[in-house]
Amino acid sequence: MMRSLKICSVLLCLFVHASLVFAKEAEYMVADPEMEKTVNEISDELRCLVCQNQTIADSNAPLAVDLKNQVRDMVESGQSQTDIIDYMVERYGDFVRYRPPMKASTMLLWVGPFLLLLIGVVVLVINLRKRTVMAKNDEDLSVEENERLQRLLAAESSPQAAKSGGSSSQKAGEEKS
Repeated sequence: MMRSLKICSVLLCLFVHASLVFAKEAEYMVADPEMEKTVNEISDELRCLVCQNQTIADSNAPLAVDLKNQVRDMVESGQSQTDIIDYMVERYGDFVRYRPPMKASTMLLWVGPFLLLLIGVVVLVINLRKRTVMAKNDEDLSVEENERLQRLLAAESSPQAAKSGGSSSQKAGEEKS
């Protein structure tokens, strides 16, 4: 009994102190709210190089936190927003920009989705036209072919015709030749 009580108290202490293990240091912030707004605007323009689908403002990846802190330091040192973004682009390439600029090297990023949409529409139109032509060809049966088709369908649908189906299909074969 005493032993189980000790185990329970140890487990309780572990659970209570576990939150301290996962605690993070408070985010570093600039003292001036206007400067912090600038830091956030710049962070919204830069892509997290780890996550790749988030800005560094949204990401909690260690590299994103480091980049955010670097942006804060640059803002505090008096650099402008364009200077900071230009520095990051120079260091990491256009990929670091969340909204890459329109230029020759990024043209496929801007035009690609519209190009894929256009290709999809062209393929759809071609397939629909092929179906329309095939449907018209199916409707262009001669009078004799229509009569033969009707006899075969009637023979298939009636149970008595199924028993004598061999003789009617022989007759249809004889009429054809």
